[in-house]
Order: sequence, then structure tokens, then C-alpha cells
Amino acid sequence: MVKGFRQIALLTILSRIFGLVRDMAYSYYFGVSGLMDCWTIAFKIPNLARRIFGEGAAASSFIPVYSSQLEKDPANAKKIACTVVTVISVILTAIVVLGEIVIAIWYFFFADYQSTNLILQLIAIMLPYTIFICVVAILAGILNSHHHFAAPAAAPVLLNIVIITALILSGIWVKEGSTQRVFITAIGVVIAGIAQLALQIPALRANGIRLRPAWQIHNEHFKKILFLMAPMIIGLTATQLNTLADDLIAKFFSGSAEKGEFLVWFGHQIKYPIWEGSVSKLYYSQRLYQFPLGVFGISLATAIFPVMSVQAGRKDYTEMLKTLSTGIKGAIFVALPATAGLILVGRPLVAVIFQQGQFTAASTQATSYTLLFYAIGLTGFFSQQLLTRAFYSLGNAKIPSISACIAVAVNIVLNLILIWFMGIAGLALSTAICSYLQVTILILMLRKRFEQPVLTGITPILLKTTVATMIMFLTGWLALRLMADMPFNKKFDLLRLISTVAICTGTYVILAKIMKNKMLSLIIHRKNPAK
Repeated sequence: MVKGFRQIALLTILSRIFGLVRDMAYSYYFGVSGLMDCWTIAFKIPNLARRIFGEGAAASSFIPVYSSQLEKDPANAKKIACTVVTVISVILTAIVVLGEIVIAIWYFFFADYQSTNLILQLIAIMLPYTIFICVVAILAGILNSHHHFAAPAAAPVLLNIVIITALILSGIWVKEGSTQRVFITAIGVVIAGIAQLALQIPALRANGIRLRPAWQIHNEHFKKILFLMAPMIIGLTATQLNTLADDLIAKFFSGSAEKGEFLVWFGHQIKYPIWEGSVSKLYYSQRLYQFPLGVFGISLATAIFPVMSVQAGRKDYTEMLKTLSTGIKGAIFVALPATAGLILVGRPLVAVIFQQGQFTAASTQATSYTLLFYAIGLTGFFSQQLLTRAFYSLGNAKIPSISACIAVAVNIVLNLILIWFMGIAGLALSTAICSYLQVTILILMLRKRFEQPVLTGITPILLKTTVATMIMFLTGWLALRLMADMPFNKKFDLLRLISTVAICTGTYVILAKIMKNKMLSLIIHRKNPAK
């Protein structure tokens, strides 16, 4: 488990680094603007499919069934794999065609603003990407079941490289301010999908897997995969659905030169609570809190999921719960200091990465403030990924689905309330709160299922991690205070960032060693911390 986690985490770190470079290109060329708002929402639709399938439902429903059959009947496992890839490809192609028709109807008959037209055009270009990335997700599930993690984890790296290239070319070919830049970038997304698919083929062949068209839809194991997949789409993606809700609500309640300052609501004029560019600020802050989530949270969940699936398949629930408990402890060990770190260095972090070109100092202030409230939910975001996969290992997709629906519904209600008092920061806080709501529901349901404590031995780890984090935070705060008189520019913000991160990291690791926190072995030691 730990070896797989480290391999995935290493490649995910590489992907996130390229992702930050990509976002730096966004900030340089698009800044905080209506154009970036449109791109953010348009890209979120196919990117949501990547998160759902690449990090969620397809792999999560496929892995338990495929892993089980791989042990019992390898030949049948290969038939199931070929059938799933074929059927998913056909279904998604039909959905994409239908989606393009709906977009065309909306574009020609119902779109009322130029910004809406632009969003629809971009979605239409990028929608085929969903086919490629969802097939890649199935192939990743196959490879993960064979304990091959490199090619699937490298796919996002390739996506970021292609998008960065498209952004640079758009900057060279197209004049500043032109909407043509986003169209070139959208085409790059589709090209990236094809490249990601091609990347998986050599790894599949190396593991003796030859995919052929198959249509054994009456196979009971195939039916089980489809039965699990639909609710998993909801259950595993509550955070993504909540952030999409944040963006859509922010877009609707944003004033602009095109829309004016006032919203007409049942015949009454109400001033918009936020202004154009708010979706962009949400995006940039989401990207920063999702860095530790993607590197550690999803990597850890991806690594332990096959382990829990095998243990559940053998009905060894005691060991499965131990694996889950280890994962949660690891999540706490990473998420708590990451939260404190983002709160400490949020402003210099945003300034160093994004403040350039069209991204101003005012944008930095607003984005870093929003990031603070997203960071509060990190432990919840981490734990979501692990707990939902525990249920899927048991073949239960219903509970995560219900908990996600509750979380999304509560998030929308809180969004509509908090946006009037806190602006976009209220949308971030709502998402953080709802992550803990879903985690609470899932823990209670697991406890009810097994009639015993689920997170055994978590109290010592929680206490040690909390104490170390508090001391780390105080040390980092003192370091920033000593640098308070430095000018606020890129050079000195970089110095603040590097110094504070180095001091905080060193302090936390030293304290973890002194306190003998076993979760430190997830990062620097080879011994399995579960033992």
C-alpha cells in the first residue's frame, strides 16, 4: 500500500507542479476577468468528468469486481475489462452527441448574454474529451489492479503539458484580449485526451492485457459494475459538485458591464453581491487547496482502495477497517499542517504563483482570503476520499450517494445565504462545512454497519498531530512577523514563502519524530505504518 502511495504521490506532485505552471499561464493571459470566468465554467464540465471517472466512479466500481475476478478467473476478468471499455465508449459517445445537440439548441435559441454564448462554444469543443478521459479511467483501474500505477498517474502530467503548450501558442498567435486564445486552449484539451489514452496502451501490453471490442453485457459481473457506478458518480464527487455549484452561483450573482449592477428578482432590483471575476478567484483558490488534496489525499485513497477491496472480498473486515483507519490517520497527519500552512502563507503563495500579467495585487488579496476558507475543509476533503472507497469496497454505493446528495443540497442552501454576507469567501466556507458533514454521516454509517468503533487508535495520532501543527503554526507566524517590514513584491514574497515553508516543514517533521508519530512513515520510512 505504502509503495503504491509513494509512486502515485510522486507522479501526482509532478502533475500538480505542471498544473501550477498551467494556472500561472492562465493568470498571465486571462487574469481575473470575465473571460477567465467563462473558461473556468466551460472547462469544469469535461474536467468534472475527469475527476468523476479518473479519480472516482468508473475506477471505484470496476476495481473491486475486476480484482476479485483476477484472483478467481483471470480469463473472465479480461472479458469483463474488454466489455466495460467497449460499452462505456459507446454510451459516452452517445451522451456527447446528445450533449452537442442540447448545446446547439441552447446557443441558438436561449442564450441571452455573450458570456453565455462563449461558455457554450467552449463546452461544445471540449465535450469529446469526456470520452477519452473516461476510457483512460477504466484502463487505469485495470493497471492499478495489476499493481501498475505509473502510467495512470502520469496521464494528468500529459494533460497539463499540452494545455500549457496551447496557452503559450495562443499567446504567440493571438493578440491580447482576444477570445480566440480560449478556443485554441480548448482544442488543446481534446488533443490531450487522445494523448492520455495512447499513454496507457504500452503499460497494458506490458501486463499481458490485449483489449478487443466485446459486448458481454449479460455477464453478471459486468452488471454489478454498472449497478455500482451510477451512485458512485454522486458519492465520490461531492466536493467537485460543490465547487461546481460555487462557480455557477458565483457566475449567476456576479454583476458585470454586460449585466449591470442590479439583479431583477420577482420585479425588484437587488444589487449583485459580487462582481465579474469572482469565478476566477474561486478557481485560483480551489487550485491551491486542491494541490495537497491531489498529491496526498487522492493518492492515498487510490493506493489503499485495491487493498480494501481485496480484504472486503475475503470478508476480512477487521483488516479492512485497520487499513481504513491507517488511511484516515495519514490524512489527518498531512491535512492538518497543510491547512495551517495555507492559512499562514496564503497571500505570499497567491502573489508568487499568480500575481503577474493580468492578475493584480487586489486579485491576490481576494483570492488568498477565499483560499483561507477552502483550507479549513482540507481534513474533510481528505477523509471523504477514503471513507467513500471503504463503502465501495463493501459493494455499497448507496450510503455515499445519499450522503453526497445531502452535502450538495446543504452546500447550495448555505451558498445562497452566505454569499450576501461574505461574498465568494462564503461559498468557500460552505464547501468546507459540507465536507465535514459528509464525513460525519459516512463514519456513523460505517459504525452502524460493523457495530464497533471504525477509527481505532486515532486519538493518539490526532493529539500528536494537533500539538505539532499548533507549534508549527506559531513558529511560522513568528517567522512572518520578523519579515513584516519587507516590501510586498515578487522577490520578497518568494523569500517569505520559501522561508516560512522550510521552517514550518522542518519544525513539523522534527516534532513528529520527537513525538514518535507513526504516520511519518508514510512519507519517509519504508515500514508499513499499519503494522
